[in-house]
Amino acid sequence: MPDYADCLALFIDALGLGHPHVLGLSWGGTLGLELYRRWLGLPRTLLLASAYAGWAGSLPEDVVAERLDGSLRELERPPEQFVRGFIPSLLTDRAPAEMIDELVAIMSDFHPAGCRPMLHAMAEADLRDVLPRIDIPTLLLYGDADVRSPLHVAEQLHEQIPGSTLVVIPGVGHQSNIEAASLFNAAVRDFLRSN
Repeated sequence: MPDYADCLALFIDALGLGHPHVLGLSWGGTLGLELYRRWLGLPRTLLLASAYAGWAGSLPEDVVAERLDGSLRELERPPEQFVRGFIPSLLTDRAPAEMIDELVAIMSDFHPAGCRPMLHAMAEADLRDVLPRIDIPTLLLYGDADVRSPLHVAEQLHEQIPGSTLVVIPGVGHQSNIEAASLFNAAVRDFLRSN
């Protein structure tokens, strides 16, 4: 995760973004936390959606091992064989067919060679120590039906990050930005307007 954070910091610098608001969902939320740790003063705010303090920092050791092993095994299969199996952990059963098809199409374009190091980085990341040191405005956004990053993870982060704001979107899962885009975007806009 530190290498990914360094690449992101250099990308932000190359684009001349100064001190941007940093929004990350799931893996991207962990990346945002690592960016904050390594490049203190770079993010203006953090917006962490369906986020973890890394898998090692938010989940029991056996769950981390199971997720990593299962995901790595699945990446050995062609996308058309495994992608649909991930959908129930990303969206609720109320998600419309068009939404599912769109997410399947996006996920089917993943490249296993790029996913493997990302999975290992997530499994190894434990960012619990940085949470109490965060001193910038932080928004936590979670779906109340998220089975991948359940509400107890949100509550742990909210407890540990001083002054953080927790917004729980009802009736949606891990991909709250897709399943409840208008509510997700409204929460992000409200937070950015006040920060």
